[in-house]
Amino acid sequence: MELSVRETWTVLHGLILGTLFLLAFGGGLAGLWSLRPELVTPEGIRERMGRLVAGTWIMAVTAWLTVFSGTFIVYPWYRAKTPDSPRSLLLANESTKLWHEFGMEWKEHVAWIAPILATAVAYVIWYYGRRLAHEDRVRKVAMVLYSLAFVAAGVAGVFGAFLNKMAPTR
Repeated sequence: MELSVRETWTVLHGLILGTLFLLAFGGGLAGLWSLRPELVTPEGIRERMGRLVAGTWIMAVTAWLTVFSGTFIVYPWYRAKTPDSPRSLLLANESTKLWHEFGMEWKEHVAWIAPILATAVAYVIWYYGRRLAHEDRVRKVAMVLYSLAFVAAGVAGVFGAFLNKMAPTR
């Protein structure tokens, strides 16, 4: 089994970084959901905050790395103005044209929402710290933003996987 440089970057972008982001979401959401005084002792809240702050910042950085690697490394190969580029191959066939016109265009723009929202949530958690356990409304807004970041990353990831299946970047 051998991967080209482009395939390796595609794997790093979509499989490794994207998967890390999506998996980290579960831990972060569970941490936010259970960060309530009626569920956790003050000692437990103090113990969790360090992990929650570190985890959400790592997740935000991972989201930025995923989007930057996609936008500035993988997409130029996808969009190359050659007849054998993935974009050209998709647009050349009526049955696959919509994959580019809808899937790629949508993926390319929606993907940026994930790191922006993940960074906002990491900042809120860092800013409020232990007080977040007592700020129910802020905690719930953070969970909604966190979930929207997950949905945006998930949609971009699914489109990326299908697009790479239809016209691989080699």
